[in-house]
Amino acid sequence: MTSWLLLAEAGVPEGGLFDLDATLPLMAVQVVLLTFILNSLFFRPVGRAVEERESFISTSRADAKQKLAQAERLEADLKEQLKDARQQSQKLILEAEQEMDRLYRDALAAATADANASREQARREIDSQRDQAMDRLNKDADQLGDLIVTRLLAAS
Repeated sequence: MTSWLLLAEAGVPEGGLFDLDATLPLMAVQVVLLTFILNSLFFRPVGRAVEERESFISTSRADAKQKLAQAERLEADLKEQLKDARQQSQKLILEAEQEMDRLYRDALAAATADANASREQARREIDSQRDQAMDRLNKDADQLGDLIVTRLLAAS
């Protein structure tokens, strides 16, 4: 084998563009051997770490998407509940306003009726007192008239 290598070296002129001697197969073997060693020592562990990270990231993204979808569903449910609560509160407010208005009108009617009854009672009392005063005034006038007549008759 060494003779073949010597023959390959002897026949090739030096300094050409390509030197095709025995170093070419030796370099090819070294490149293949180095590729195998690097692949087994460095690239496989790094590849596993990259794959683990990629699987972690894809799992995390899937979980995040699932949680986002769940959060959106919860948000939609809460918005619907809020909408229902607002409608119910507006309904309760409207009912309370109507009840307050009805109570106000009832209280106003009762107060008006009481005021009318009090006014009527006061008018009756005033009429009664006026009638009593007129009766007393008429009696006093009759007595005064009788007294005047008796004094005029007694003076004459």
